[in-house]
Amino acid sequence: MTEAAPKVVGFAVLTISDTRDESTDTSGAYLIEEIGAAGHKVVDRAIVWDERDAIAAKLQQWIDDPAINAVISTGGTGLTGRDITPEVFHTFYDKEIEGFSVVFHLVSYESVGVSTLQSRATAGIAGETFLFALPGSSGAVRDGWEKVLKAEFDHTHKPCNLIEMIPRLGEK
Repeated sequence: MTEAAPKVVGFAVLTISDTRDESTDTSGAYLIEEIGAAGHKVVDRAIVWDERDAIAAKLQQWIDDPAINAVISTGGTGLTGRDITPEVFHTFYDKEIEGFSVVFHLVSYESVGVSTLQSRATAGIAGETFLFALPGSSGAVRDGWEKVLKAEFDHTHKPCNLIEMIPRLGEK
């Protein structure tokens, strides 16, 4: 018998930046506030540099933590040489959530127009943990949370939502 889906989801927020710290990380702070306002719990928060090993180590730590159901990162999804977040995330995916990128770009287009093509926002499942990589700008993070993720992590959202899947992610 499958266990009941949780009503409260454990999140981790990862800011990937060479320039931000907690006092200047408005995107990370916004997510923490909004996740709490939605009735969920922020289990951990970190800021790491745009370095493959630093990003991978933090993701692995959180994937291994049963209290964390979802990780949302900000930053490193652009086109410059230092933007490596999608490449690192893809090494962890058991399954990519391809529709996330599509939906994110649809809502982002409403805000920034064709400039949305410069983002490589991505999502997937690693073990029993959802991973979401958003751009670092506060507008993109707001779009990603308010127009995509908030509803998917609302247990009352119908016809279905990601919370309902949490107990089944480890099925073999």
